[in-house]
Amino acid sequence: MTKITLNHITKVEGHANLDVEIENGNLTKCELGAVEGARFFEGLVVGRKYDDIKEITSRICGICSVGHSMTSLKATENAFGIEVTEQTKLLRELMSIGERIRSHATHLYFLALPDYLGYESAIEMAPKYKREIEKAMKLMKAGNEIVAKVGGRQMHPVSSVVGGFTHVPSQEDVQYLLDLLKESKHDAMDTLKLFCKLKYPKLELDSEHVAIYAQEGQPLLEGPIISDKGLKTVSHDYTDFISEYIVKYSTAKFAVRKGKGFITGALARFNLNYKNITPDIKRILSEHHILFPSKNIFYNNIAQAAELVHWLNNGVKILEENEFKLEEPLQFEIRPGTGRAVTEVPRGVLFHEYQFDADGNVTKCNIITPTVQNLRGMEEHIQVYVEQMLQKNKSKDYITLEIEKLIRAYDPCFSCSAHFLKVNWEEK
Repeated sequence: MTKITLNHITKVEGHANLDVEIENGNLTKCELGAVEGARFFEGLVVGRKYDDIKEITSRICGICSVGHSMTSLKATENAFGIEVTEQTKLLRELMSIGERIRSHATHLYFLALPDYLGYESAIEMAPKYKREIEKAMKLMKAGNEIVAKVGGRQMHPVSSVVGGFTHVPSQEDVQYLLDLLKESKHDAMDTLKLFCKLKYPKLELDSEHVAIYAQEGQPLLEGPIISDKGLKTVSHDYTDFISEYIVKYSTAKFAVRKGKGFITGALARFNLNYKNITPDIKRILSEHHILFPSKNIFYNNIAQAAELVHWLNNGVKILEENEFKLEEPLQFEIRPGTGRAVTEVPRGVLFHEYQFDADGNVTKCNIITPTVQNLRGMEEHIQVYVEQMLQKNKSKDYITLEIEKLIRAYDPCFSCSAHFLKVNWEEK
């Protein structure tokens, strides 16, 4: 029997275990689970006032604090029947664009790219790939500055509240952001070209892809939920098509649809909204013979790079076409009820649900993060990929590195999902 233990995998958010057992050259066990301590963030908001929960839930994730804030606010507003203004919607979209840019740039350059260039980390590749690191830093700065100017600070934004904003960016802020985004557009295009050039493994499973549908452009904060296997619903119905369950080897729940794993994230968004892709993105994909829709999970990196281009362009459009002025706070009635909301965050579809009593206190909360939804799909992809490599007589070291590359392609956040990677390999 051969046992391989990998105590820690870098370049992912959080920690997880993967237990693999091989007997007579066949895979007999594959279990992927988050192993971080349960954080009980849903229980933390129970008993808290409606205007406290956005501040609490934004701390669920340091990467997607904007995403959790926006989803929390929308769920609360849905419970109280609040209709926000068009300006509020635009500012929330702009702040979410900032988070999407910085998150994708971080994942693509610092977490994924070293895998394909033969380095253990971005630090190691920096001497030879200085220009790429500089582009990454510029893109991350652009995203951070959008969140800071609109949200009040780069992490855990404070200006967006139930019903609107306590602060709006000045004309000077708007011009500053416009200049920054326009300067970054070339870097985003170069990023897409770079990730189209990389050589990806081919791993195509007929997994269901789930995302928000956008009438125009790409999905962000609004729209029905669809899939490539016939699903079409709204956020209020998510319990009708998603089931969560617990496994003994994970502190994060698993989610399935009709008993099967499904995929959410940039690849699913890109596949399901491909008709809205702009000509400049399609041209680059065509030049590199990249075809979408695609079931190759490794193409999630390309989809993220394409989203960088899209959201930079959209950020410029919003800033050029709008003048922001501080609005009067909305008046609304606190009432008992349930509010649900769904948004697209960098890693996929995010659900928040709250029940409120007559005083506006939370009596129940449920949050389903993208990584929870992707865990079953990740496990299924790992099983198939390991079996493929075993058939080709690949070494244990090679298989371990490829598993890491596969998991990173999902851009998971295990910290967010725990309500990586230690590999225990046993071969008989």
